[in-house]
Amino acid sequence: MPTDDANIQGIDRLIHEPARLNIMAHLYVVQSADFLFIQHQTQMTPGNLSAHLSKLEEAGYVEVIKEFIDRKPHTALALTKKGRVAFKEYLKSIKKFVARLPE
Repeated sequence: MPTDDANIQGIDRLIHEPARLNIMAHLYVVQSADFLFIQHQTQMTPGNLSAHLSKLEEAGYVEVIKEFIDRKPHTALALTKKGRVAFKEYLKSIKKFVARLPE
């Protein structure tokens, strides 16, 4: 059974972290999503979600759009093109890794 780092080359460690994987998976299937929606879907606290979003934003994977709607602050989240490509590559790498595992 593969266990060393050489066997999981190509897997993006930033995305692979469970909380960030959860965020990326939710954003992958939509054009954009409201912060509160993602918070509800992932069951993360606002602070925890913000911390993970910051890391994804720093990597250029997620765009955080802050605006006002009817004078109320609103935060929308979306994967960037780079984020979509990275997530597709992540999925390919995971599938390749899993395919090599014995049944």
